[in-house]
Amino acid sequence: MPLIKDGAWYEDTWQILDDATPLKKGDVAVSLKRWQAEKDALMAYSKKAKVAVILQSDDNVDDLGDDCHHLAMVAVTLPIFRDGRAFSTARLLRERYGFKGELRARGHILQDQLLFLSRCGVDVVEVDERITLASWKQAMAELPYVYQRGFDRRETIMAMRAKQATSQSKGAKDGTS
Repeated sequence: MPLIKDGAWYEDTWQILDDATPLKKGDVAVSLKRWQAEKDALMAYSKKAKVAVILQSDDNVDDLGDDCHHLAMVAVTLPIFRDGRAFSTARLLRERYGFKGELRARGHILQDQLLFLSRCGVDVVEVDERITLASWKQAMAELPYVYQRGFDRRETIMAMRAKQATSQSKGAKDGTS
């Protein structure tokens, strides 16, 4: 499936390995179960190629925890559009664990979810043919104002109002309002 990063198509270099496939040359993505079973070998492998973990919706992000800092990428999976656990997992990876690598969303993703995935810290989205770059850009611009802080650090409406109130009171004192 195609990938979008920062409004552009993004080339996928990852080989997704199931739990029984031996490590191959190049960047590899494995399950959390495999990461836990072969952590030492995968960490050694990461010295010559990138290693990633794919989290399923029922995986507990705390089971990966600070190990995320050894990974170049973590992928969160949306098995069906109404399963929102990937949003929480993404946000926890970024905020609780401070994950700085590529955070990818994969699975059953709707255009309506793209902005919210971005706000949770996802920077690469695996999409199907229904989502184009134009529809991605449309989704990113869909809500110009936000009430809650997100990973994207957009200014909230409350912060905008506070700034406006401060500038109005300052202007009143200066006689410029």
